[in-house]
Amino acid sequence: MDGRLGVVSGSAWRSTARQLPVRLSVGAFFLDSSLSKLKADEATAEGLQQFAAATYPDLGKLPPQKFARLLAAGEMGIAATLLLPVVPAAVAGAALTAFACGTLGLYVRTPGMRKEGSLRPTEQGITLAKDIWLLGAGISLMVHGLTEQSGPAPTRHGSRRRMLRR
Repeated sequence: MDGRLGVVSGSAWRSTARQLPVRLSVGAFFLDSSLSKLKADEATAEGLQQFAAATYPDLGKLPPQKFARLLAAGEMGIAATLLLPVVPAAVAGAALTAFACGTLGLYVRTPGMRKEGSLRPTEQGITLAKDIWLLGAGISLMVHGLTEQSGPAPTRHGSRRRMLRR
């Protein structure tokens, strides 16, 4: 952004454009997932809750429908951070990374998800093991957001000109 409210500079626009494929694809995925959980019937909500509670026991204290709605709200929040370009990449990446760590925690801690003595997934574990891409996308957005420059990088010629003027 330059000094005027709402005006995106050329370098900021290019930075945002580089993030669009990840933000749109992952954000759309989360939005779809959250909407399906909002419509979850009792059996689906109960299955989601029991699976999560096996690894995170405190989640078993919630009624299944409430658990499904809270999970949907969390996923919708992540979708919003990804799909709204005004949310900084580092913030969107942190939200995505936190969620991915939770699902990968399910993968690592739930019996039967991994082959004995290995991180390689069993057939049942493939669904959660694939969430490693969420972790990668989240970390990439955080790194991009934390390392992007506020303005264009000085060119080799520009810095030489400044040196010659002295």
